[in-house]
Amino acid sequence: MPDSTSLQSSPLLPAVTSIEGRPDLLQKARTLAGTLQLELRIPAKEQTDNLLLIYTEKGLQIQLKEKKIEGRLLVDFLSGSQEYRRRHGGGIKQALARAVGIKSGVRPSLFDITAGLGNDAFCLACLGCQVTMSERSPLLAALLADGLQRAYDDPRMGKILDNRLTLLKGESSTILQNIFTKPETIYMDPMYPHRKNSALNKQEMRIIRAIVGDDHDADKLLDIALIQAGKRVVVKRPKGAEVLNKQQPSHIITMKNSRYDVYMITPH
Repeated sequence: MPDSTSLQSSPLLPAVTSIEGRPDLLQKARTLAGTLQLELRIPAKEQTDNLLLIYTEKGLQIQLKEKKIEGRLLVDFLSGSQEYRRRHGGGIKQALARAVGIKSGVRPSLFDITAGLGNDAFCLACLGCQVTMSERSPLLAALLADGLQRAYDDPRMGKILDNRLTLLKGESSTILQNIFTKPETIYMDPMYPHRKNSALNKQEMRIIRAIVGDDHDADKLLDIALIQAGKRVVVKRPKGAEVLNKQQPSHIITMKNSRYDVYMITPH
């Protein structure tokens, strides 16, 4: 979903709403509806709206009711799971950190071109890297912007992030081709092709897939990233999946259910 026009032509037509009794949240809903050119619906029609953006006391959420998929998405960098990963994820020794080039005294500049819910970008920013993340889905980008603002507004997390995490909204291929300074590392975690019994059957990922679909341009993104990266490109892939665009990585970091394909850039 690259823009609001595609949102309006989607069979999953979203509307924007807020919980009742909170004028501040209603104003946020009104502003977002105008930005995305979507209907503001107060109150929400719970029985007929299959896709809603809802401003709640916890933050902006996506609510989906579609066939066998039902649930909500929220970007919350202050939650227990994010806090646990930050504290116990392995620091600079974890696979993600090693893959992107973090080591003692070294924090590469990073561009996450498939931000999704921002989990990896947030982790890398907390480890001390200057991270830019881009997201082309207007719905996920709205969640990211809301979650990122709440993180910066939190006194403790704001100090940890220290303005190191930035969000850009739009097509990564276009953004990449117009950047002025090459990031040292470009990171990609494209939506995996659906496989039976895969991790994508988890509710959160099923909702994301229903909203944005697969990343069919991942091969093209890799080609652009290899040109625009300063030192390396890192692609997260499922265990056993083919490499993107038949490009063999310089080396691979393997985990239990997935791997990082690392492409080192040869200086000219």
